[in-house]
Amino acid sequence: MKILISGAGTAGLCAGINLARAGHTVEIVERANHLRVNGSPIDVRGEALETARSMGILDAVREHRITMTEQTMFVDRSGAAVAPLAGQEISESAEDIELPREDLVNILRHALPEQAGLRFEESIATLADDGDRVAVTFASGRNAAYDLVVGADGVHSAVRRMVFGPEQEFTEHLGVYVAIGDAPGQTAPGATRVTEVLNLPGRFAGVARYRDRALGIFEFRSDPIDYDYHDLGAQKRILAEAFAGIEDWKVPELLKTAQDDPGLYFDAIAQILMPSWHRGRVVLIGDAAHCATPMAGRGVSLALLGAWTLTEELGRHGDDLAAAFSAYEQRQRPRAAAAQEFARSGADLMVPATWEAIEARNARLRAARPV
Repeated sequence: MKILISGAGTAGLCAGINLARAGHTVEIVERANHLRVNGSPIDVRGEALETARSMGILDAVREHRITMTEQTMFVDRSGAAVAPLAGQEISESAEDIELPREDLVNILRHALPEQAGLRFEESIATLADDGDRVAVTFASGRNAAYDLVVGADGVHSAVRRMVFGPEQEFTEHLGVYVAIGDAPGQTAPGATRVTEVLNLPGRFAGVARYRDRALGIFEFRSDPIDYDYHDLGAQKRILAEAFAGIEDWKVPELLKTAQDDPGLYFDAIAQILMPSWHRGRVVLIGDAAHCATPMAGRGVSLALLGAWTLTEELGRHGDDLAAAFSAYEQRQRPRAAAAQEFARSGADLMVPATWEAIEARNARLRAARPV
């Protein structure tokens, strides 16, 4: 088949690799002018490790693994350690692999077969499915037709909006916003993976260090905020207002470096919940279909598994796309549902709402620490 993939994140690149290797002609379009390599380290967990092996990338993933010295330490307002976050709170097994996002993206880009084309600064403007083909008009003005369109364009998926309806129909806000920016002044020579976090009621400010990099990470509780998620200036204003007047620990320095970062990541922590991930010749994968939020720590693993599962089912069912899509959903939904359920307790763990809740969390973590 001739297949169009919208989005060159983990899900889109994995789908491109697998579908091209399966013999399909694949085109990937990406709205940005580059692959996204910023953001905090990501994890390959559980079943996704075997998928990475089947894709032939597991050895490369292991080579770029970050050695864990201490996952996360909660600190008080002076910076003194008050409680550790043990690995079992968030990991599935000791085999889980954490690596820098940029390393995984480069591994996937290198694995992309030549028959999978990748176009930057291109996106879908309109699409029309007549039952036999999907006619697509691109933002550039180009026109083309495809046997299948895969929406791998993230939580704010344009493909989902065009085919299934407005984003708000499928979004469940979990009451928290997150921001991640470079913090070059916070690096610590020799640190392999150290994260420090200060909690204030309804607020989280932290610094994550790995290799020679440091990131400022912020989370705060809030009802949904009306803003343009493409507007970086609006994002920075919201972040500044959320932490205005807080002078504790390293918060002012971290906030300044985040404000100075042109690649700042900012978004609501919200899940995507849909009754179906396919319609006609269009199918969704990754966050576009079932975002579990960063609190789950399983987005990359779900992307790997979803792209692999979709490719397998298309191979099994041939021209019967409806059967292939249904089988893909039947296999992938339990994984997505488990990740989403795990994430729903994340706010209470990472962003307690009151001083009493912060201290109760810290006491529980201290008691659980191995002697």
